[in-house]
Amino acid sequence: MNASIILSATELGLFYTLLTLGLFISYRILDIPDLTVDGSFTLGAATAVMVTLSGHPILALFVAAITGMLAGMVTATLQTKFKVNPILAGILTMTALYSINIMVMGDKSNVSLLGETTIFTMAKESMGTSMSGMIIGIISVVAICIALGIFLYTKLGLSIRATGDNEDMVRSSSINVDAMKIIGLALANALVAVSGALIAQKQSFADVSMGTGMVVIGIASLIIGEVLVDIVVKQRGIKANIIAAVIGSVVYRLIISAALAVDISATSMKLVSAIIVAIAISYPVIKSTVGQKINQYQRQKGGNINA
Repeated sequence: MNASIILSATELGLFYTLLTLGLFISYRILDIPDLTVDGSFTLGAATAVMVTLSGHPILALFVAAITGMLAGMVTATLQTKFKVNPILAGILTMTALYSINIMVMGDKSNVSLLGETTIFTMAKESMGTSMSGMIIGIISVVAICIALGIFLYTKLGLSIRATGDNEDMVRSSSINVDAMKIIGLALANALVAVSGALIAQKQSFADVSMGTGMVVIGIASLIIGEVLVDIVVKQRGIKANIIAAVIGSVVYRLIISAALAVDISATSMKLVSAIIVAIAISYPVIKSTVGQKINQYQRQKGGNINA
């Protein structure tokens, strides 16, 4: 890979970091496999494109966050108030969002932003550099990571974290578990939607199928980051987990770029993603098994020498 491909992959990885952070909240903190993500990512993109076309590219990001938040609240309400299985609740919302996303885009399956003013064209004009996209990505990720880190140490944030750890304990402490889940999933999908909005403005289009497989991509990025951070940190806290989300998103994009560089077809990318997830998930077990084999071999070797 040349330098331009690496920079492009890194820039894209920064925008996908928000997706990974959203899954970190739902998948790791709340321990909920939220499949709403595939729909809320596209919802954020669709909303952002339509608001951008009306001449408000910056406002588009905030509107996308609100729509993503509403999508997360619907899924959480199905889970908490109507006792729908978490996976099924996510599937129901995701399915409904497919039609809603088409409606948002004016009954079209895709909408283009070519020739329109976006936050990236605005940044390029004001900064006068081709690195404006990278700068936007860094600023966005740093700001949201700091805000999320601070939020998760507030009373509300700690309550959401406790809900994911032990619902019974939280309920016995007179904390509304249902409200914590609704707020948590709303926040998670707001981040996912903003990620979709940034990607749509960066790529200058929104497509109804662009959110397909985002759950796999987000979890892959999250697990890759955790594996890499675990090499350095013995026990991950909130700060380490947030850093892992950033690192994992960028590394995942670099891996995908490397795969494309060796002529792996775009249609095989989902297979590559699944393999990456499988390897990342299996890494702790593989590491432990190899370590046990090495220790067993060393003990046997030491026993033979002593004999």
